[in-house]
Amino acid sequence: MNDPRPAPALLAAAAEAGPPPLHADFATALPELAIPWSARRWPAPALLTLDEPLAQALGWPPAWLRRADGEAFLAGQALPPGARPVAQIYAGHQFGGWVPRLGDGRALLLGEAELATPAGPRRVDVALKGSGPTPLSRGGDGLAALAPMLREALVSAAMHALGIPTTRALAVLATGQTVWRDGEPLPGALLVRVAASHLRVGTFQWVAAQGEAALLRRLLTFALRRHDPDLAAALPPVPDGGVPQVPAELALAWLRAVVARQARLVAQWMAVGFIHGVMNTDNMAIGGETIDYGPCAFMEAFDPATVHSSIDHGGRYAWGNQPRIAAWNLARLAETVLPLLHTDEEQAVAVATEAVRGFTPAWRRAWRAAMRARLGLTPPGAAPAAGPWAWLADEGPDDAWAADDDALIADWLAGLQAQEADWTLAHRRLAEVAAAVDGGEAALQAAARAALSPLLREPAALDGWLVRWAARLLRGGVPAREVAAALRRANPAVIPRNLRVEEALAAALQGSLASWRALHAALQRPFDEPADPRHAEPAPRDWARRYVTFCGT
Repeated sequence: MNDPRPAPALLAAAAEAGPPPLHADFATALPELAIPWSARRWPAPALLTLDEPLAQALGWPPAWLRRADGEAFLAGQALPPGARPVAQIYAGHQFGGWVPRLGDGRALLLGEAELATPAGPRRVDVALKGSGPTPLSRGGDGLAALAPMLREALVSAAMHALGIPTTRALAVLATGQTVWRDGEPLPGALLVRVAASHLRVGTFQWVAAQGEAALLRRLLTFALRRHDPDLAAALPPVPDGGVPQVPAELALAWLRAVVARQARLVAQWMAVGFIHGVMNTDNMAIGGETIDYGPCAFMEAFDPATVHSSIDHGGRYAWGNQPRIAAWNLARLAETVLPLLHTDEEQAVAVATEAVRGFTPAWRRAWRAAMRARLGLTPPGAAPAAGPWAWLADEGPDDAWAADDDALIADWLAGLQAQEADWTLAHRRLAEVAAAVDGGEAALQAAARAALSPLLREPAALDGWLVRWAARLLRGGVPAREVAAALRRANPAVIPRNLRVEEALAAALQGSLASWRALHAALQRPFDEPADPRHAEPAPRDWARRYVTFCGT
């Protein structure tokens, strides 16, 4: 595949041209949702981390971004002419409770840029996090401490490398400003985030609460053009000075598209053991990206009830609850567009309900597709998985083996939970067992003892399941060596292990980014065995049970 990033000569020319242009699409199209604002002036902004491939894909020369004028640009201190930074307004349900006005209390949308992708250029948001108080700060200081910003940069980079849709951290900068949290002085930082957009379920909730039909149509038109250009092509022309019209069938198609994106995203999260931690409606992006990494974590010992967030006292956002919460959030989104779905409220509710109910079967298909890849269960007539999401786009009817595979997956989960087995290592080591599948039951058992038994409380606990699994692999007709290779492509060796993340952040607070950089490098190649074996090791069980994450606000 050709590299979509600009050629070095173009980057060199851009470096001499000064700050790159930033568009003002959102600020221009939806001024009612945008408060013009500027970042705080920082004592000593200094670049700490830079995602150079992302910078190059934006056409922004990394060498220039590392200069003083580049740092000033990234910190929001020296924006190009025409830039219109804004704080975005939205509402949301937080832990199920309605908050009518939220918004960017410590963030700013600097503007939009063009990102080079294999499918062609794509418009993206460029925003700051920790940029100082805004009129939406609700009493907060609008600042960010260093560790939470480095954490988001690390985890979002890992998610991108795993192939999971996500916002991305272009850079983290020290601000030179002290931030106080719980009476403790901490170094301040800024995160520069690149996102498909920052449109949230909460954005639509705020607009719906205003009761302005024209504004709702304009917002939906903006969302369609940004995230669903194929659907947007069916929008009728807008007369000069007029309000865009969105046909009911187009609004419904959009809602279904958002539902489908979220179903796939949540299935991908769960397949890698990711727990978002704060799935409020203001933290669900319409574009289907993972956004807002506050109290997130990765599950180690498998338990569907796993929660690490300090503020999730009831387990609302536990690993196994994420599909139910996503569907609940999507129901709130559907409520916002009822006036666009049908002129009759009862019929609009029926249409919206049908669309939201599509989440559960879509999620189940995506979950099965992801888990088939993780277990090497090649669907009828398919080639071995080229990666973890090889079959994610399959939205057809269930195939002949689906029910049996669902049972096999469910029993695997039950076995892992009973044994408190490490989620990531258990899947990764299946490759070693799969290589022995065509050698008979004795060879299978010997391979399982060597690879899986060290992860289990009872060494023989999964023997019965493994016999069924081996029979299913043989039924698929794929040679054992190819199954083993496919399993290594589908199951990461390296994820952001919670203990390693915390160690890297602790070292950063002491002035060294060496551990952070080493972990970041390992996470860029998640399917390769790491140079440092510790990056693949789970934490001690007692530490993992006590582990708590925080929002960082």
